[in-house]
Amino acid sequence: MIRKPMPLVLLPAMGCDGQLWARQVVDLGDVAHPELGDLTVDDTLAGMAARVLAHAPPRMAVAGVSLGGYVALEMIRQAPDRIERVALFGTRASMEMRVRTVGEQGLLATAPHADPMLTPIVSGPVQAMAERVGADVFERQQRALLARPDLDPAIAAVRVPALVAVGDRDRICLPEDAAALAQRIAGADFHILRHCGHLAPIERPGEVTMLLRAWLQGATEQPRRVTRKAT
Repeated sequence: MIRKPMPLVLLPAMGCDGQLWARQVVDLGDVAHPELGDLTVDDTLAGMAARVLAHAPPRMAVAGVSLGGYVALEMIRQAPDRIERVALFGTRASMEMRVRTVGEQGLLATAPHADPMLTPIVSGPVQAMAERVGADVFERQQRALLARPDLDPAIAAVRVPALVAVGDRDRICLPEDAAALAQRIAGADFHILRHCGHLAPIERPGEVTMLLRAWLQGATEQPRRVTRKAT
């Protein structure tokens, strides 16, 4: 059976714009109708999620990186009947044992941009995105992350096919952080991207496209299936 392309809302990481997802927008065009959610206006996750939902199709798949992942979870909490699938890259389940101030968050958030392991092909576009987004939006996004509410209700609301992925060199969301999130989502698929930092769609575009294509088509290739243990 030939499936119709699914509406796909792509949510960027903090300090990033649509260039983060540029390859996926092109490469997934035959299986999805991608569009970018705007995370630049509001200073809370709830406000960001409400804005994206207000401009999104009635039903959709959602994929987010870091900040975008938290907004995707909040979208599910606000409108669970509208989200058909969710993909979370570099997303943690909580803020426990992590930085608490805007300044500390900013220093950590910029760490991947200066990672010597990143090639100029990647670091140049990342810096350009940060400059386009600007300091005011960056600070607003930092505050939204630091003030984010308890994620437990949003995570518990996930009842759709879920993909959780993380770079093995991610300094902001460690692989064990993402694995802990995957363990809390029933039936989630978990994948570690090798030689990859925090911004997987631009660092490993081909692999991310492969994962998202399989996720959109109803199955994921290679990732380990994680199931919630019965209590």
